[in-house]
Amino acid sequence: MGNLTTNDGTELVYRDSGGDGFPLVMLHGWGQTQEMFHHQLDGLSPARRVITLDQRGHGVSGKPHHGYRIARLARDVLELVDHLGLERFDALGWSMGVSVWWSFIDQYGTARIRRFVAVDQPAAVAAVPWMTSEEQQDSGALFDVTGLLELGAGLAGPDGERVRQDFVRSMFSGDPDPGMLAFVAEQITATPPYAAVPLLFDHCAQDWRDVLPRVDVPTLVLGCDGSHVNPRSQYFVAGRIPDAQIHVFPADVASSHFPFLENPAAFNAVVEKFLAQAP
Repeated sequence: MGNLTTNDGTELVYRDSGGDGFPLVMLHGWGQTQEMFHHQLDGLSPARRVITLDQRGHGVSGKPHHGYRIARLARDVLELVDHLGLERFDALGWSMGVSVWWSFIDQYGTARIRRFVAVDQPAAVAAVPWMTSEEQQDSGALFDVTGLLELGAGLAGPDGERVRQDFVRSMFSGDPDPGMLAFVAEQITATPPYAAVPLLFDHCAQDWRDVLPRVDVPTLVLGCDGSHVNPRSQYFVAGRIPDAQIHVFPADVASSHFPFLENPAAFNAVVEKFLAQAP
């Protein structure tokens, strides 16, 4: 474990597997932690140097009362790779972690990214009124603006714990493994509402469709038939990123928003194959 203090005074905690392998920086989703990737720390090392991070407001990182915007999280990642002296690295994001990488690319470009893996993130989470019905489906919108406001109010309200647990449960299809569901539900408790709610609103309000054509590094898009994120949205993302590859896990392999937890062997094999491809 290591830590760094950002330029706005926030302490971030990361894990670095070390070694001489090519670096892979992995970013978790909203309300979750770097513990999501504990199977990847083992499964993707020692062939590569795996680095995970508790983003601000999450896990054991600092929880200031400022900075809960995707753009600020992208700046935090820039400070992390600078802190570690990473001139080149592979980037993997899951859920909101993909949005952080898209913001990173939008602001800082792709010169330092060798390969990019985007796991189960729509191009736009909330449908805005000016989207056509087809655009809403392509973007993968999970709810409209009214639904986003209601979710935020519920999370911030007196019944926030139940709303949060229901939201987590909605990311699984069928009957998930009780231990895995409990693990995910426990990890999300580390993010206080004052951080979770504004960050969720900012995250869901973003529309990354104009960024996708500017992702000019080899990219793998991963979806899952059993996820609450419709695989159609992942085909759309892959279609907008030049020459992107796509892999959708069938429901009998993984049936949730968490394929790296549900079937780490299958997930790691797909990621490793992509990262090991010749330039």
